[in-house]
Amino acid sequence: MSSRTLLTAALPYANGSLHLGHLVEYCQADMYVRALKRMGRDALYICADDTHGTPIELNAQRQGIEPLALVSRYHDEHKRDFARFDVAFDNFGLTHSDINRAVVERIYAELGKKGLLEDREMDGIWCEVDKRFLPDRFIRGTCPVCASADQYGDVCEVCGSTYTPQELKAPRCALCGTTPVVKKTTHVFFKISRDDMVGFLRKWIDSGSLQQDVANYVRNWIEGGLKDWCITRDGPYFGFGVPNKPGKFFYVWLDAPIGYIASSIEWGQRQGMSFDDAFNTLWRSSSTRVEHLIGKDIVYFHTLFWPAVLHAAELTLPSKVHVHGMLTIDGEKMSKSRGTFINAATFADHVDPQALRYYYACKYGAASDDLDLSFDDFVLRVNGELVNKHANLFSRCTQFLTQKLDGKLGDLPFGAKEAQGEPSGDGSLLDQARRVVQSARKAEQFFANRELGQAMRELSAIADIGNEYMQSAKPWDQLKTDPEKARETCTFAANVCHALAMYLWPVVPRFSEAGAALLGSTIDRMSSELLFAERKRPIGPQQRLFERIDRAQVDKVVEASKQTMAVASTDKTTSTAKPAAAQGAKGLPPVSAAPITVAPLKETVAYTDFEKLDLRVGLVTAAERVPKSKKLLKLMVDLGEEKPRQIVAGLGAVYEPEMLVDTRVIVVANLAPAKLMGIESQGMVLAGGEGESLSVLRIDRDLKPGSGVR
Repeated sequence: MSSRTLLTAALPYANGSLHLGHLVEYCQADMYVRALKRMGRDALYICADDTHGTPIELNAQRQGIEPLALVSRYHDEHKRDFARFDVAFDNFGLTHSDINRAVVERIYAELGKKGLLEDREMDGIWCEVDKRFLPDRFIRGTCPVCASADQYGDVCEVCGSTYTPQELKAPRCALCGTTPVVKKTTHVFFKISRDDMVGFLRKWIDSGSLQQDVANYVRNWIEGGLKDWCITRDGPYFGFGVPNKPGKFFYVWLDAPIGYIASSIEWGQRQGMSFDDAFNTLWRSSSTRVEHLIGKDIVYFHTLFWPAVLHAAELTLPSKVHVHGMLTIDGEKMSKSRGTFINAATFADHVDPQALRYYYACKYGAASDDLDLSFDDFVLRVNGELVNKHANLFSRCTQFLTQKLDGKLGDLPFGAKEAQGEPSGDGSLLDQARRVVQSARKAEQFFANRELGQAMRELSAIADIGNEYMQSAKPWDQLKTDPEKARETCTFAANVCHALAMYLWPVVPRFSEAGAALLGSTIDRMSSELLFAERKRPIGPQQRLFERIDRAQVDKVVEASKQTMAVASTDKTTSTAKPAAAQGAKGLPPVSAAPITVAPLKETVAYTDFEKLDLRVGLVTAAERVPKSKKLLKLMVDLGEEKPRQIVAGLGAVYEPEMLVDTRVIVVANLAPAKLMGIESQGMVLAGGEGESLSVLRIDRDLKPGSGVR
């Protein structure tokens, strides 16, 4: 039986605009599926807007509209932005659909039959004024660890600590500002900690479905002990109600990944399948290979809870969960103040989106490394490769044919089948053709393995062969004595262009289609066996394939983004944050639900009180992330003592661990030890700012570790 690849990208959250960080994922998945289809594979690209949860409810409430109206607005906007960047889903749905509700209820019933669900009483946070249980995002207060004010009820965005709402100091309702109370409530838990589920997860993680570094990371979570997962929330809540449990709703992180299934069923129904046929064919069949492409920030859900749910419901498990890194711009995290937090629409207003697709493709790999968008490199690479190398070859050979040789291709001194042989290295025209075919075969393999950057290098090599041959053969000189030899030279170059149009299509489809039209051909397959068969026919009419870009265009994007974000920062309705466990879950960065204000000065202290602090210069000798925390880093800091101190710092959202190694920092050396996420911290590293502007206070001279600071 033939195999179908069903690829999903993480669901964008329908509570904000798409930005360039999102496009790292959606463009990569689009290129991968386009390549598979052109190579004759049966492949589907499935996605949907994630529509449920507290942030959407809160945002809609602030705007005085219904949640579904907010969702519909962003759903339409997302579809427009995806189209501008040539992201072509086979189905792009909404998780708020009758089909998704039906699948959620079916899976919920199956989990119950397997004895994996349990009702448990627990403490909830109740607002007497609003008469409702408050989700974590509806509770604000002071962090119990670092004492930062105005933090969420489950996580501190300053130090990265996680806690329960009951531990939050001075809690208040985010809606009315009153102090909530503790009240008993009952919720449904998925018993993922059961021995058979843990055993299954260990086996699945070792099956090769994950990249090795990701598998090691997830394995640490399992060895640290899994906690059963609360899959319901109290109403009012924008989501699906739980059958036979009035006032209870399914947690967004249960119905969101199930949205993959629902969206693929919608595709199946458009092909004439019934609900059950589509469900069984796509999610209960060995003929379907399910693959997910996700960011680092949602690994926990996609490699633990999601496969556990699928396994328990006897559905198809992911063959691969491809984890990609995050986007940095000019080596730094995207920043609203610097104008590098760029919405997709803002970029497309000033720069051809194909340029970004091309640049991303050159940087993509199968590993989970971060991707850096260097603006200077972006301009140089797009102009140097897409324009000067690829587009220029199309232009040189077709213009010459049109202006000098009746716009017609000639013949080649070898047959198309001969070009399929191994290169001889003799430099002949046949040898050059075989080198093109060899690179094309390599590109096919790289596309199939999602090594897009490697594929692009092979396409660059193909373009080099065509350009170098044109330059060395000099058809403009050949024309003077042997016009047909000049036609042969241009025919060879046109066949190289034909290969480029064929293999660049997954990356820059509009460029490739225009290039094929320029050659007078139509390309609907990607196979090296089709190369060097273009002969003895007219080419198409002349047209420009791509315009050069300049740094001024990029600067306009940055300036426009600064203005957009300045407006957004004064508008409380722009929050895109999801519940803490899912922050950034759809590629969206955590954004505070309330405006951030400068904290008032604390009470004046005497100099003798300040003298009690022992501030020392510390040299960071090692750094690593704290498992299960997005913001905590474990640092080893040399303070001139017998051995380095272990300090836990909430810097992980801004700094990668390796960025801090060999950095001289300021440490509160006499702070009483404290435990964060079960790890003892023997001091505090000083930093300024909050959120994206958080910055470690550094020493700008090579002072000896342990030197005093005053």
